[in-house]
Amino acid sequence: MGDHLIGDVDSITSGSAKRFDIEGVRLAIARVGDTFYALADRCSHEDFSLSLGEVFVETCEIECARHGATFDLLTGAAMCFPATIGVAVYPVNVVGGEIVVTLP
Repeated sequence: MGDHLIGDVDSITSGSAKRFDIEGVRLAIARVGDTFYALADRCSHEDFSLSLGEVFVETCEIECARHGATFDLLTGAAMCFPATIGVAVYPVNVVGGEIVVTLP
């Protein structure tokens, strides 16, 4: 699938996430400070959009708004119940002020 331009870095504020659909892949792009993270936008506990949840800047996690499961933004690991299985993460780069995600 390769590299995909998501948008300008200013389109996502620190401590928030947005959903993007790219070639059939649902992504949540989260920002913590000047660092961007891309992960599968589907809670592993239940099919619910992670991009609707809160981004915890201090711990670099995102919370599923439905049942409160949290996921590590760097690794995708499930950090608390009810989720026990992690979610996929994808490489993100900033090129010329644009967010670029690499999909396998």
